[in-house]
Amino acid sequence: MSLEAAAKASVQEAGLEVLSVNASPLVSVIIPVYNGAKTLMKTLGSLQAQTFQDFEVVVINDGSTDETVSLLTEVDDPKIHVFSYENGGLPTARNRGIERARGEFLTFLDADDCWDQHKLQDQLEALRNAPEAGVVYSGTAFIDESDRLLFARDEAYASGDIYPQLLIRNFISSGSNILLRREVAEAVGGFDPTLKSVEDWDYYLRLAAKVPFAVVPKLQIFYRQSSSSMTANLSVMESASLRVIERAFRQAPPELQSLKSKSLANLYRYLTKQCIGQDPRSAQLKAAWVNLLKALRWSPKILAQRETQRLLAKLLVMVLIPATLSQRLLDWIRTHLPMVAVKQDLTSQLKSPS
Repeated sequence: MSLEAAAKASVQEAGLEVLSVNASPLVSVIIPVYNGAKTLMKTLGSLQAQTFQDFEVVVINDGSTDETVSLLTEVDDPKIHVFSYENGGLPTARNRGIERARGEFLTFLDADDCWDQHKLQDQLEALRNAPEAGVVYSGTAFIDESDRLLFARDEAYASGDIYPQLLIRNFISSGSNILLRREVAEAVGGFDPTLKSVEDWDYYLRLAAKVPFAVVPKLQIFYRQSSSSMTANLSVMESASLRVIERAFRQAPPELQSLKSKSLANLYRYLTKQCIGQDPRSAQLKAAWVNLLKALRWSPKILAQRETQRLLAKLLVMVLIPATLSQRLLDWIRTHLPMVAVKQDLTSQLKSPS
């Protein structure tokens, strides 16, 4: 089957109008990239494997100084459009992608993340089945630099008015997830360029305050965490998160103000997790304990939650047991006490097409 025929078939299967090959694509995939040569080809491979193919790829080269540009010039794919700018940061790069996009629907994919092959088709179908929704998201699996599954979050896959739940924590998890209608993006405005972290959470909160969300209750986003990013810039993340939380609760209605303590507790629990990372030898244990105590002060009830108990167990292992043995125990905890029992075969989805 030709590429054009495959695209038409996938559009028809999703119940959407078939566009001519000369028309604007139905979906614009916006990829901001800064020095992403190490992972960019795998990211593009997950796009080439999509079962839905009526999309364009808008790559915003945000002042890369590595081999990113030369790699992109070697890719022979008419779907891919590359625009180069001086470095402006991730929020600005995404906003530039929105300006360049031609699709009726917009979605974002960071240059080190990947998607399940059904992501676009399933999310479009979810919006077709929920015409009142302006945005759709899927579940997220966290992976390392070797595509090894680290964890997935145990979420209830909220839909409709998700604003209260999203105030408590960013369960959408990354900037590589949502698909939204163009008119919704235009109504909300772009990403906040003054934020150096969690700009995606801020964006999702503004969206959720305006429109209902649909959901695909499957793990379809593979969010990559590198060993270097695990403990980097935690002060920047904390500062940006506090800004987002304060702004969000200033705008939230009175009946939701009681959620603020839970939001702050979840922030500091997340920072605890970032301090620990995956390797006890590089863990910032003192900072981890400080953040965990802050989380418990804001909401002591989180100690009853499995995620908090796992973190506490990891910290005790790291403090009381030598590093070599503690790594084995941490691997055992991750394998036998996961936050989510992942039943999907994720490994096959992370293989680039030949």
